[in-house]
Amino acid sequence: MKKNGFLRLIKTVLIIVLWFAWDTSFSQEVNQEKQKSVFWEKVQFGGGLGLGFGTGYTDVSVAPTAIYNFNEYFALGTGLQYSYFRQKGFFKSNNYGGSVIGLFNPIPEAQLSVELEQLRVNLTYENIDLTENFWNTALFLGAGYRMENVTIGARYNVLFDKDKNVYGEAFMPFVRVFF
Repeated sequence: MKKNGFLRLIKTVLIIVLWFAWDTSFSQEVNQEKQKSVFWEKVQFGGGLGLGFGTGYTDVSVAPTAIYNFNEYFALGTGLQYSYFRQKGFFKSNNYGGSVIGLFNPIPEAQLSVELEQLRVNLTYENIDLTENFWNTALFLGAGYRMENVTIGARYNVLFDKDKNVYGEAFMPFVRVFF
């Protein structure tokens, strides 16, 4: 009889340990799901799409961006960029790269930004059979008026060099949209 009582005790302890382990692992799974959902609630996606055509001119660009909102004042994100430009008989260019962006909202209507962008530029001049390949680095400081998920403003490239730059000007307007 003592052997049956001992086996019953082991079965009971084993059931209690398994139940406790299952319950603990299930509660951790629920907490991990809550942590994941809190993280993704603070992530916003946006970016830009561009498409332009004209007589002998083509301009296509895609620039997705994602930001993480640490709080109502600060956000940090990253983006990718690809663009294709062609002026028939003159040049064509493929540009691709990435960026890191920091956003500061001192008040809900104002947004200040810092963006570091690195682009690989592959430029071919068709009329003189010349190819240039170089990296273009830009550091943009910007300010804009913010209305919920949309910001309209301007940014200035403090590293702008008119002789070797993918952009025509250091000062550029922008529209940012995040969802």
